[in-house]
Amino acid sequence: MIPLHDDIPSRRYPVVTRLLVAASVLAFVYELSLGTRELRVLVHVLGVVPARYFHPEQLRAFGWVLAVPLVTSIFLHGGWLHLLSNMLYLWIFGDNVEDRLGHGRFLLFYLLVGMIGNAAHIVANPASQVPAIGASGAIAGVLGAYLLSFPRARVATLVPLGVFLTVVQVPAVLFLFGWFLLQLANGVASLGVPGTQQVAWWAHIGGFLSGALLVGVFAGQRRALYW
Repeated sequence: MIPLHDDIPSRRYPVVTRLLVAASVLAFVYELSLGTRELRVLVHVLGVVPARYFHPEQLRAFGWVLAVPLVTSIFLHGGWLHLLSNMLYLWIFGDNVEDRLGHGRFLLFYLLVGMIGNAAHIVANPASQVPAIGASGAIAGVLGAYLLSFPRARVATLVPLGVFLTVVQVPAVLFLFGWFLLQLANGVASLGVPGTQQVAWWAHIGGFLSGALLVGVFAGQRRALYW
């Protein structure tokens, strides 16, 4: 199922959401400009490599610098499909969460849940040498925040029916909770299985749960726009 739009208009222009999309696209264009070797080095340095965080020598040598990839990895992507799918979800759901939190707090929220998602991936895959990149953990946090903030919203969703496509209005609760259950099932299935780190399932899970837990803290007295 592919989300197309929701039924909640934004009160204010979602400047941070649009800037985050632009930053991710520009970062990907930069990736495309690099040669294979340079791109591999970039991803290895700025991506999240879980094994680094359990290596005593690297911890002593780099210390707090190892926190940098927890943020930089959010803006890198592994291909057009990876980028476009992430940006679609951010474009559809980010504006309403930004509307509720406010611009500055939304930016901090996005980066924090992205870092927590990356931390969850590290803990779940402590021996992995594969760099993890992508905004999925941060966007999962936005989805968790959206689920609690706008439970009565509806999402226009493109659904395949055999060889045909149709648009169905799906309650946000069903769409987002179903999305989370799929991530959780895949995450549990991937535990202890070599070669399953190609998708950072636990970044999605950690991001979603942290977003759902932290949205109230960041929102303060601001109520959801649609109940």
